[in-house]
Amino acid sequence: MTNIEKALALIGTFASGDTEKAASLLAEGYIQHNLAYGTGRGAFVGSVAYLASAPAKTTVRNIRAFEDGDKVFLQTVYNFAGMGEQIAFDIFRFDDDGMIAEHWDNIAAVAGPNPSGHTQTDGYDKLEDLGRTEENRELVRNFLHDVLQGKAPEKTPSYFDGDRYIQHNTGIADGLSGLGAALEALAGQGIQIIYTTVHQVLAQGNFVLAVSEGTFGGALTSYYDLWRVENGKIAEHWDVMETIAAKETWKNQNGKF
Repeated sequence: MTNIEKALALIGTFASGDTEKAASLLAEGYIQHNLAYGTGRGAFVGSVAYLASAPAKTTVRNIRAFEDGDKVFLQTVYNFAGMGEQIAFDIFRFDDDGMIAEHWDNIAAVAGPNPSGHTQTDGYDKLEDLGRTEENRELVRNFLHDVLQGKAPEKTPSYFDGDRYIQHNTGIADGLSGLGAALEALAGQGIQIIYTTVHQVLAQGNFVLAVSEGTFGGALTSYYDLWRVENGKIAEHWDVMETIAAKETWKNQNGKF
């Protein structure tokens, strides 16, 4: 099995309830960064068993899957035990033995189409430009620094092909114009989107996922942003924002990042 196949098999156990398969894919010292769950292989297997015992069946629908070195990153729609659909980005790190050793994620409720009619999951899904992976990763790193971290906002137009920009954020319309209008509306409500730290930038071909930390309206927030790059410009964007839970509620002490 490839690492992508292993990652998909693991999340599939939420639906199948196959605890033996889950255990066979996980390293004994599995590190969990989802703060709502305990760390370790046993805690994950216990979650699979719990979902299998629930009256309503869990469903798992993977949308996109990518690989970068020892990590796999997934975009998936879950419905855990009939509690409602949620959109998630998952990152799995594999150890030298090919076992899943560590996991990070961001998850939020599925919402309706945005002002341009796009959902959180539709859009371009063809993996291309494998030879430009590092170039595209660097482009997004620079965009994060210059624009999202506000170090050189005057460079913003240089990252886009005019107003051609497809947006899947639930509250923002297409185009650089749509992004500007949304930020202006939020500012009018006294809400700031602040990116303070970039923790991971994963890439494969024309897709780049960034994991960042910051605040949204003053609340500590984890940002997972997936961009599609086309001809050296940012062409499309999907994201999941999650408020970081208060530390006293954490089920593990590994931290969100």
